[in-house]
Amino acid sequence: MAENLVNTFVTLVIENSDYEELDRIYLTNKVFALVGEGVADVETDSSELIDLKDQLLQAGVKAGSVGELNEEQDIIGAQLMDLITPSPSLVNRNFWDTYKSNPEQAIADFYDLSKRNDYVKVKAIAQNIAYKAPTKYGDLEITINLSKPEKDPKAIAAAKNAVASDYPKCQLCMENEGYLGRINHPARSNHRVIRFQMEDKEWGFQYSPYAYFNEHSIFFYGQHEPMKISDLTFERLLSIVEEFPGYFAGSNADLPIVGGSILTHEHYQGGRHTFPMEIAEVEETFSFEGFPEVEAGIVNWPMSVIRIKSREKESLLALSSKILAAWRTYSDPEVGILAESDGTPHHTITPIARKRDGQYELDLVLRDNQTSEEHPDGVYHPHADVQHIKKENIGLIEVMGLAILPPRLKSELKEVEDFLLDKCEAVAPIHQEWAEQLKENHPEVTAASAEALVRQSVADIFARVLEDAGVYKTDNAGRQAFKRFLNEVGLVD
Repeated sequence: MAENLVNTFVTLVIENSDYEELDRIYLTNKVFALVGEGVADVETDSSELIDLKDQLLQAGVKAGSVGELNEEQDIIGAQLMDLITPSPSLVNRNFWDTYKSNPEQAIADFYDLSKRNDYVKVKAIAQNIAYKAPTKYGDLEITINLSKPEKDPKAIAAAKNAVASDYPKCQLCMENEGYLGRINHPARSNHRVIRFQMEDKEWGFQYSPYAYFNEHSIFFYGQHEPMKISDLTFERLLSIVEEFPGYFAGSNADLPIVGGSILTHEHYQGGRHTFPMEIAEVEETFSFEGFPEVEAGIVNWPMSVIRIKSREKESLLALSSKILAAWRTYSDPEVGILAESDGTPHHTITPIARKRDGQYELDLVLRDNQTSEEHPDGVYHPHADVQHIKKENIGLIEVMGLAILPPRLKSELKEVEDFLLDKCEAVAPIHQEWAEQLKENHPEVTAASAEALVRQSVADIFARVLEDAGVYKTDNAGRQAFKRFLNEVGLVD
């Protein structure tokens, strides 16, 4: 039986917060202040808090009291969900009180809150297309990212005309906690950050609103300072995996082309997810001079990965620092490896940390951001012939074997399937050559097999994308060149 929408929403706010029945009138007026009194008589059959929030927004739009743009609705929606979100001080107090006896429960409770109050956009994330497919490097994970709504042209125009503001300085700054939002900056009224200390400085722990994997987390410095890969990076990553049990922690590289999307704020990513690269085996093990307690090896992976692990944390840190220092200045022109050009540095590392079975583990992925006349987007970047699938930078998540592909592919891949089945004569020009090759190589394709064929081909192309990003290729010449660098570090024969 249909119930009053506002009353139902307020009832669930009371059930999911510290508010009591005595607060009902106060909460009702809070809701009216946000979505307008014109929604007072709207009814609902829903019983889920986030669904009710969405219905309130839709009713507000219909009544003319809520704007039509997604950005305007997000600002009000976040304020509605803030009603069930404890204050930052209480969230932190609860987290650390629980952490004393059960760290994993403290993390689970914070994640549950972040989903329950719609900061982590569970409904939107569920729209993503995600699957695994086998390749010669093991199963790779493919995601077509559909969770973020596309920008309305009106919103783009409004953002251009918006008053300039540098508060917060970026989307990772601590000042985002509770920030109302504006047309060109996301709503954060329901955002909460767990504070923790590293090197006697304040850091923040939060979840990613549009998560790409399970419990996708961000660990960020309390001050707005640029990202930098340094000896401190390895120490911080190992500290994070100690403090947040069950999580990996990694960093994007700190140079353009090979770096992530936000290089202006020092931060790391983590979460509770086993990536394909973690499962990939080491081709051969070896050790480095002066580090007998550290086991090392080259990972069987399309990118150039040195895996080092040890129970001795300080030894692992010292070796990772030595590898970074060596790579920063290492050149091997015979295979196109240049540390710098005209004073511009090219070399850095994408590091990933884990703690497993009492051992610390670091995967150090060698990166090089050179460009050339042949490859103006980047020598170690997806080459032109695979950019119809993936053109963007290869950041931390892709490095580990999870493809984050653009929304356009949802319709474009369906068009390729139709082309294979003779339902259309052509596809988007960027896919035409690929579609014709698929058709020629698979004349047996049927309506039942077309989707699987296209999906497998996308995974194979993503493997090629990672090979393009690999500094040392996986052939014999590439492995020999890789060993030359390792010898420079001090490989034990």
